[in-house]
Amino acid sequence: MLNQLSETLVPPVVEAIELIGVGIITAGAAVTLALFLLSLLRRDDAAEATARFRSSLGRAILVGLEFLVAADIINTVVIEMNLENVASLALIVLIRTLLSFSLEAEIEGRWPWQRAKAERSS
Repeated sequence: MLNQLSETLVPPVVEAIELIGVGIITAGAAVTLALFLLSLLRRDDAAEATARFRSSLGRAILVGLEFLVAADIINTVVIEMNLENVASLALIVLIRTLLSFSLEAEIEGRWPWQRAKAERSS
């Protein structure tokens, strides 16, 4: 009974979480692009506007990725637990984690584990 209930309820929940993640990335990209173009129209400093654009877009992608990872985890826990599914989840999480780390480094200009050291020296 519980297995049947989870197979019925979880797929739409996972799909909703995935749509939220994609929506965050899409909306973040649209808003970020609009603000960037507005900055250029106001003749703001192009280098500063570009840096803000990249930072804001990276943050939107990071938040969206968190939702996509959550959906993958929920989906894997609910479907049949076997080595292939767990390995697939591990690979997806690894790839998305590496992408998150590289985006964070791009946004902050340092690796996430360097943040504490930078804050102590400030």
